[in-house]
Amino acid sequence: MTTTPVPSALEVGTALPAWELPLTPTLIVSTAIATRDFQDVHHDRDRAQAAGSQDVFMNILTSTALCQRYVEDSLGHDVEIRAIAIRLGAPAYPYDTLTFTGEVAEVGEDEVVLEVAGAVSLGAHVIGTVRLARQAGRAGGAGGGVVR
Repeated sequence: MTTTPVPSALEVGTALPAWELPLTPTLIVSTAIATRDFQDVHHDRDRAQAAGSQDVFMNILTSTALCQRYVEDSLGHDVEIRAIAIRLGAPAYPYDTLTFTGEVAEVGEDEVVLEVAGAVSLGAHVIGTVRLARQAGRAGGAGGGVVR
């Protein structure tokens, strides 16, 4: 599949539009199960609370996928994502809002680097970088635009 080039108007400091995602229990639980993460703190409130958590909370696979979705919704679903590197911070609980922001950090000859962050009421939930191919090319894997 041929991918779309990163928009040429991107310069260091260009901000991506913010995205607010309401967090529901269904979102937290279903995405954990969909990613085959059966750790009980992601789908069983009683067990999460017994482990010292306020409630069930989002798993890292979902946080990574939402970073990918944020970038693709902002720049186009055919951009070629080369890498996503994240760190988790505050837990993302149901009934909160996860707000994503992003900015162009580097523009190279072959690659664009974005800094992305997702915040909840407790603070930064996820921060990291997303590396994009600068030019259109052939994306690997099924469907193109895959995280590598």
